[in-house]
Amino acid sequence: MSRAELDKNPTDVARMFDGVARRYDLTNTALSGGQDRYWRIQTRRALGLRPGEKVLDLAAGTAVSTVELAKDGAWCVAADFSLGMLRAGARRDVPKAAADALHLPFADGSFDAVTISFGLRNVNDTVAGLREMARVTRPGGRLVVCEFSTPTWAPFRVLYQNAVLGHALPAIARTVSSNPEAYLYLAESIRDWPDQPALAGKIAEAGWERPAWRNLTFGAVALHRAYKPA
Repeated sequence: MSRAELDKNPTDVARMFDGVARRYDLTNTALSGGQDRYWRIQTRRALGLRPGEKVLDLAAGTAVSTVELAKDGAWCVAADFSLGMLRAGARRDVPKAAADALHLPFADGSFDAVTISFGLRNVNDTVAGLREMARVTRPGGRLVVCEFSTPTWAPFRVLYQNAVLGHALPAIARTVSSNPEAYLYLAESIRDWPDQPALAGKIAEAGWERPAWRNLTFGAVALHRAYKPA
């Protein structure tokens, strides 16, 4: 069994995701109660993609999110630093690339939009990762981050942090996941993650303009959107 710690050493994180790749999609659906599909649809809509646009789906895992993005006619590439995850999604007919979020193998201004779902939390330098995403985005292009966040309603926040993260998530992971230990890291990293305004501040610090967010699932997940200066 392999898991990462909150220092988010890239080698440890990649090895951890290699270990959960085989049953990753099934585990996500079970842990989210089927909300994962809704979150993917909302991410696609937030990007406002048009046919022919080029989109980078970073931390794409098995590329299930990339397939959703491509429904609007954009050319979408799935990038991830876990080769195990990319191999697990080999049957999905979208371009794939092995890529480190801090050192993307793409030229400046290559994409009209870049998105990362449930992956920014695993980058060990959040602002540097966001700057690298801006580098590969054309001037005026857009960013959408879909990530776990802080529920806004206090009673639900307490229930979510204690009952869901503390008890339900580990129990479901033990039943479904090929590496339950990895989901202890998931719960810890969610608790340690900045709330909506704080993440918007990091996005602005990285050079993106007009950062804003919309809560999903009572704020347990948030969509942050921003633009690269023209």
